[in-house]
Amino acid sequence: MPEDTKSPTPPSGQPHAAAPAKPAAPATTPWDSPTVARLKSQYGSGVQESVTYLGQNYFVLDASFTAEALRILRDEEQFDYCVDITATHNPTREKQFELIWILYSYSRNERIRVKTNIADGESFPSSISIWPAANWLEREVFDMFGIKFDGHPDMKRILLPEGWKGHPLRKDYGIIQQDQEWVQINLGIESGQ
Repeated sequence: MPEDTKSPTPPSGQPHAAAPAKPAAPATTPWDSPTVARLKSQYGSGVQESVTYLGQNYFVLDASFTAEALRILRDEEQFDYCVDITATHNPTREKQFELIWILYSYSRNERIRVKTNIADGESFPSSISIWPAANWLEREVFDMFGIKFDGHPDMKRILLPEGWKGHPLRKDYGIIQQDQEWVQINLGIESGQ
């Protein structure tokens, strides 16, 4: 005979047991390593943050030397693979965009993130001379966020068609928005949005 899996009902007049407390939200912890120490000794307070969050190590660097620090991370710290370049957009901040590089070191089997903040309309030096794979990654950031990379050999859209208006991963781009004019001209239809 199967066991009854229902929880027992407390005798009348007794309160139900309180729901278990929610677990604490994950928190950042300081990240200290030889790489962090070397960058801090070279750039001081320009290394604005070096922390671990959910097992992921990252730096927040001042934008004025981030391009130089990326080269140091490749040449001196052996982060020889640029896994991804992306961004986030927060229109309430003075520097609305956070650029993010995810880097990997094969020899150390280590992954880090490098972050820096830039204002709307600012461009950033291309990383193609450091990691050739940055080519398409920077084009995607341009396409989705509108951030240009100085020195990029072919700074044009990669996902959306040329002539598309707007950048869909910006917070000010509506979730169902699309370029009505482009759809009408190129597809000859009215948008269903």
